[in-house]
Amino acid sequence: MSFPIKVCVVCSEEFELKPDKPGFVNRCPACSEPEPTDHGKRQLDADERKAQSGLDEARRGAIRDLLYRKDS
Repeated sequence: MSFPIKVCVVCSEEFELKPDKPGFVNRCPACSEPEPTDHGKRQLDADERKAQSGLDEARRGAIRDLLYRKDS
């Protein structure tokens, strides 16, 4: 039994669509590999989280003051 032949929408090459193929159905295995998702995020330690929390609170306060201040 042969597998259906598909054409990749990215590189236009033909490939066999196998049941255990990872990725998208209309892309060849080389084009459907997941891209690395490391965007430079790292874990914060306790001091950095506390500093970030303080900055977030100040930012929320400033936005609240701008939104709800009375024009006198």
